[in-house]
Amino acid sequence: MTLLNPSPTPQPRPAIEPWKTKNPINTRLVVAASVIPAVIAVALTAIFQLAGPIGLILVFMPLQIIAAGAAGVRIYGRKGFADAMLIIFTIFFSSLVAVLLLSVLWSVISQGFKTISPQFLFQNNKYISATTDLAYGGVGHAIIGTLLVVGLTTLVTVPLGVAIAVYLTETRDRGRNVVRTLLQALSGLPSVVAGLFVYSALIVTGITGYAGWAGSLALMPLMLPTVARVAEEALRLVPMELRTGALALGAPAYRAFFMVTLPAAKTGLVTACLLGVARVIGETAPLLLTINSRNETSIDLTSPMASLPTYVYQYISNSYDTSIQRAWGAALVILMLVAILFATARLISSGKKINLRKRK
Repeated sequence: MTLLNPSPTPQPRPAIEPWKTKNPINTRLVVAASVIPAVIAVALTAIFQLAGPIGLILVFMPLQIIAAGAAGVRIYGRKGFADAMLIIFTIFFSSLVAVLLLSVLWSVISQGFKTISPQFLFQNNKYISATTDLAYGGVGHAIIGTLLVVGLTTLVTVPLGVAIAVYLTETRDRGRNVVRTLLQALSGLPSVVAGLFVYSALIVTGITGYAGWAGSLALMPLMLPTVARVAEEALRLVPMELRTGALALGAPAYRAFFMVTLPAAKTGLVTACLLGVARVIGETAPLLLTINSRNETSIDLTSPMASLPTYVYQYISNSYDTSIQRAWGAALVILMLVAILFATARLISSGKKINLRKRK
């Protein structure tokens, strides 16, 4: 008598998964649908001497849509046409944005690198005119002014933004929806509107003159939504097991938050701070309306100050080559500061992460 084995016999896994097999005919169709429109578009653009953007939009795109649609219908049937269109438009517009971004980066780096030097980074522009040689003067005073204005904004905005994030994640109050709606409205606020509000409310009325703290006040509503929303997401990512575990051990709610939740979300909160700073460090319109400009080094936040955005505006407005070159150099310094902030935020956000291990 043969006894049946109740446990199922594992089936051998196929050497090649069916979804990984490729049909050579379909592969050739996809390659042809990608290459042939490009070749025809380049030939027609060269023959009729069309401008690059015109050839791209009026010749290449229609040919690419027709070829991709035909290949999609041939391979997947009628449903393949919609998929092909989605892929084509996604790749096209993603490539367009990438080209525009790279062209801007290349322009700023290539033009600004001609100006960068030690004296440009550390000297101020006292006794410097629009035609002065680039060997003299620099953005040292503008860097100091930017750090002071943005630093004051950070000191006020980061605690407020984190407090709002704590309110949205740790409470069940009915006013959370109102606060979240106000944050979304602030995130779409044009920067010039914030500057105009401070200018009309404080400077025009004579309460204060142009001052660094007024510029910080104008930057606060621009930085607050970024800090609050990123901090809120960081707090939401903390596992609920940590919160409930601390409460189950007898810790009060406030101690559980400060000793468990807040340290677990520390990386995300630092990232929120850095992203908020990167959001406002290049804003120009609010600072033009509130701090004006200055060629001397100043650390007094109650007086007019220089900043990198206003420095760029001041020198790009002149038609002299040396003046425009100084503006390119200042733009590169702003780009370097923003790159450093985003790189730091990226490194911090990819650091320690919470790992929960189940004990057996």
